[in-house]
Amino acid sequence: MPKAKKGKPARKATAKKKAPAKAAPSVLLLVGTKKGAWFLRSDPGRKAWKLEGPHFFGHIVNHVVLDPRDGKTLLAAVRTGHLGPTVFRSLDGGKSWKEASRPPAFPKVEGDPNARAVTSTFWLTPGHASQPDVWFCGTVPHGVFRSVDGGVTWDGVAGFNDGLMKEAWVAKYAMATPGGAITHSIRVDPRDAGHMYVGLSTAGIFETRDGGATWAPLNKGVAADFMPEKDPVYGHDPHCLVIHPGNPDRLYHQNHCGLYRLDRPGETWDRIGKAMPEKIKDFGFPIVAHPRDAEAVWVFPMDGREVWPRTSLEGKPAVYATRDGGKSWKRQDKGFPTAQAWFTVLRQAMVGDACDPAGLYVGTTGGEVWASGDEGGSWKKIAAYLPQVNAIEAVTKR
Repeated sequence: MPKAKKGKPARKATAKKKAPAKAAPSVLLLVGTKKGAWFLRSDPGRKAWKLEGPHFFGHIVNHVVLDPRDGKTLLAAVRTGHLGPTVFRSLDGGKSWKEASRPPAFPKVEGDPNARAVTSTFWLTPGHASQPDVWFCGTVPHGVFRSVDGGVTWDGVAGFNDGLMKEAWVAKYAMATPGGAITHSIRVDPRDAGHMYVGLSTAGIFETRDGGATWAPLNKGVAADFMPEKDPVYGHDPHCLVIHPGNPDRLYHQNHCGLYRLDRPGETWDRIGKAMPEKIKDFGFPIVAHPRDAEAVWVFPMDGREVWPRTSLEGKPAVYATRDGGKSWKRQDKGFPTAQAWFTVLRQAMVGDACDPAGLYVGTTGGEVWASGDEGGSWKKIAAYLPQVNAIEAVTKR
């Protein structure tokens, strides 16, 4: 204790105050299904989950997304029995919804029975952070639509709908898959509002650098085993594409014909799926990027033989993870059933959160949702008996 000065009492030594511990984050899962939408909310720490819903009961919900720019606006891509394909908007966390006053739709062509018509609003993507009211929607058949008023009205991206999609190759390659000619994986470069990617089933991956006015294929190095041509420019079948949040120059994609990585400004994809175990191979639908580590992604391999079972191999579901950019893969199946579990996981039905450690979530066509709070190390079922899960989005709340 310091000596007291004359006339003044000695001061007591005080311990430094510890900084308050950060509160554990919670997670909100937005689950779109074949018969409506449900929300799953976790407690802080992601130990327990509460199921809420349904919303849009009985209708097909392909995607539900929370706007990260304002943290409150929800959009849902819905196909209703009476309104057809449309978009709904909520400003109160899903308590109430209002349909878009002008949903995504191709122009009507009088007297043309073969004119394009939107059959599904399939994919929703918020615009760049610098464009707070911009949204994009991918449709079936192939189309990209933009909203500049937060999802209230939608217009076609002319450079895509009336430019790219009217090229001669479209009629040759862009045939309907079992789910239709799907426009998915609309990804906006976080550094540049005009730079975007899009994935087209039975067409390929395309890129624009001018906000959608012009598009170029980005398919070099991608196999197309079902095509007569070798190394075709068009006609590929990407299942899901991601921009890595930790490094926007690193792209990953799960294709009908393998798993790939691309480091920009390169233009040739590297088939990292060749490093998967020979028995497992590299067929599947979803792919999920680690929120921070650009070398880490997860996939859910499925049986892709000629008859296309599209279920977990041998009825033994597992996620596979890489921590070195695809040079090696590790099986993660702790907690999953070990036999007679024929999971099918669609392209939008696997997602990660932004927690540390990162959480992973898998939805099945059998109506189950599985969660891992330790980056795939172990799994538990957090919801069951739902309709077919079409899509999951994870919102991290701190």
